[in-house]
Amino acid sequence: MTDSILVLYGSYRSDRLGIRLANYLVTSLRQRGNDVELIDAKAVGLPMLDRMYKEYPKGSAPSAMEQLAEKILAADAFVFVTGEYNWGMQPGLKNLTDHYLEEWFWRPAAIASYSGGRLSGAHAAVSWHGTLSEMGMVVISSTLAVANISAALDADGKPTGNGGDALAKAFPRFAEDLAWWTEAAKQQRARKAPPY
Repeated sequence: MTDSILVLYGSYRSDRLGIRLANYLVTSLRQRGNDVELIDAKAVGLPMLDRMYKEYPKGSAPSAMEQLAEKILAADAFVFVTGEYNWGMQPGLKNLTDHYLEEWFWRPAAIASYSGGRLSGAHAAVSWHGTLSEMGMVVISSTLAVANISAALDADGKPTGNGGDALAKAFPRFAEDLAWWTEAAKQQRARKAPPY
């Protein structure tokens, strides 16, 4: 069965390297037979949060916000690709995510973090775990963490060197964990309506 997965990425930097990991995940998840779309916060271009999607009268939200809401509601699962800024979250990805709330509910989320250094974005991943849980998603236990991203993935998002080998080795478990929770959530939603 094909799963619909959104891969969300949030760097606004001009020389961003995390897009390599986002592209790797899109390609790898598609190779597993999934319907995958990259949601690039910079390309979507939502403003700094003033009103959440639900706070607009029906049909009056900005077009980009409306289109993304429809994609989120239709998705079976989410993968959040996050860099780490001063031990914290990327503001672009957090801003995009905060425009929505109920739209995220009752689906699994996975976290893939990265950094230019050796810590692999681990601090951001920990921050995202609690945030995504609070936003109504089931966060899977498997994570991907990519250190020294410029050496682990080339410009086309292909694994290189020891870091790339480690990523390619870790990906199947990550993908299987996400697939298991996605199937479980789909079956439960079909069996019983969510309580709220």
